Amino acid sequence: MSSHVLRRAALIVAMTAVASAAFAQKSNNASAKAAAAAAPWPTKPVKLMVGFPGGSTPDLVARAIAEPLSKALGQPVIVENRPGAGGNIAADMVAKSTDQHTLGVMINGNLTIARLLNPKTPFDPAKDLAPISLIGTAPLVLAAPASAPGATSQDFLVAARNAGDKWSYGSPGIGTVGHIGMELLKTKTNIDPVHVPYPGNPQVITAIIGGQLQLALLPPALATQQVKAGKLRAIGVTSAGRSPLAPEIPSLSESGINGFQLEIWTAMAGPSTLPKPVIARLSALVSEIVRAPEMREKLFAQGWQVAGTSAEGLANRMKSDTSMLGGVIMMRNIKVD
Repeated sequence: MSSHVLRRAALIVAMTAVASAAFAQKSNNASAKAAAAAAPWPTKPVKLMVGFPGGSTPDLVARAIAEPLSKALGQPVIVENRPGAGGNIAADMVAKSTDQHTLGVMINGNLTIARLLNPKTPFDPAKDLAPISLIGTAPLVLAAPASAPGATSQDFLVAARNAGDKWSYGSPGIGTVGHIGMELLKTKTNIDPVHVPYPGNPQVITAIIGGQLQLALLPPALATQQVKAGKLRAIGVTSAGRSPLAPEIPSLSESGINGFQLEIWTAMAGPSTLPKPVIARLSALVSEIVRAPEMREKLFAQGWQVAGTSAEGLANRMKSDTSMLGGVIMMRNIKVD
């Protein structure tokens, strides 16, 4: 046999060996990925982080779903409150967690505009958090003192325009949806009340009743209680039409304010490193849990219209709200130090 033929045969053998090794490596990688995807989860208790104190709206939501989620997963689901920075302390803990067993129940701001409000925020919602499910949504109620001027909503807004910066509005803090939403309303209606931040909505309500504030955007569960008691007046809700959460209150659209829709919402998210099969399983479970009739009724009583979306549904909502609220933040130069 010639040397040329021998060299060609040796080359074929070498190429075959390389191809076999590559195929084996690819098969091993595929097997490893398949094994990881099929690995049992959870293998220990799951922490559900909440960035607000016990008794707050996100806390009540987290505690409502913790028990049924624990039964579905076969592991304890422990709610852990780490309040501060508008919920961003807990959100950052979720973003930086590496044990695959730390999740969070969060609000709009944590999952959308946190970095836009403060570039020093230690996590980026779009990059560091994995959407799991949008749990519930609610419009806000534009509320005023019971003795507010104007026989109709339109009349009230005329009075507000005439008052200019002599009126004040309250919110539960700079950068909250109550704050950004009111700044958006100012651009839509040409009213100009001065912003006064408070520690929370209960203090805002007290200030309105006491005459220190003339208006505020409040969650319906809080506002309707005071409206029914005759202590506040509801000017309108920020949904496109009337909300099932406050069907007796007209929407601001009915008052002639076009293109003004605003909602607060709560959702579950995990770290961006959470495996996709785990995200898919959690998304399906949370959606099923919150859509159950008994849970739907419980969340409705807390002031939420159940959503129970897929992970993709929450991701889309995060993008659209980041765009809308981010535009207001830039236009009104809103910053949180």
